[in-house]
Amino acid sequence: MKTLVVASYNIHRGVGLDRRRDLGRIADVIAEIGPDVIGLQEVIRAGDTAHLDQAMHLASKLGMEFVMGATRSHGAAGIYGNAVLTRWPVVGSARCDISHGRREPRGCLRVDVDVDGVTLHVFNAHFGLALRERRAQLELLGAFMAVSSGLLGPRLLMGDFNEWHRGPITRGLRREFSSPIRRMRRTHPAIFPLFRLDRIYWDVELEGQEFHVHRTRLSRVASDHLPVVARLRLLHPGPEPYVTGEKLPPPE
Repeated sequence: MKTLVVASYNIHRGVGLDRRRDLGRIADVIAEIGPDVIGLQEVIRAGDTAHLDQAMHLASKLGMEFVMGATRSHGAAGIYGNAVLTRWPVVGSARCDISHGRREPRGCLRVDVDVDGVTLHVFNAHFGLALRERRAQLELLGAFMAVSSGLLGPRLLMGDFNEWHRGPITRGLRREFSSPIRRMRRTHPAIFPLFRLDRIYWDVELEGQEFHVHRTRLSRVASDHLPVVARLRLLHPGPEPYVTGEKLPPPE
């Protein structure tokens, strides 16, 4: 049985609490964690400027593959959204728009990775600030998972859910992803965390061994959020797929 280290990190576009944009610090925080897969929120790609393609820059520096999912496009000026970095081969990806009304655009990125022959389905989401908005986004996320094709292995859901308390989003996700491990830790603001915004959820084929906030001198200043980290053991998947269907196309 294989042990996996997974993490979720809102990098705040690389801007730290000192208001400096420094992707080197973000890369160093991720290196401290040493994840096999990490979901990032608030990532930018500024046009064709290589050093401002944040997902590519981080993946290159850390020796990982990446997939970027745009939630907001600014044309030639670039895009903003979520990204997944992984040490495993990426075999497919898709994106779901979970925006609500006229609120800020939001999205969920699905990335399928091959973990020694087992497909792990990684969902990386960033929910909105308003309660009604988050309720609608939970329904959209559930529909996205329900109609997703080719789900052949366990699901891993991570992201910034922007719920400060044990509200309807927390209750809904705990019903879908049951685990005895307590997965709510204070992550925001990084220097003195008060709010449990960042979460990781997993299916029963993934056995939780540890869950913690990565709190170091560097992580307290590199972003306005602290990363959350889970150590999971991959159990043997069931004989039947979650949802039958065609595999996702490979990422562009």
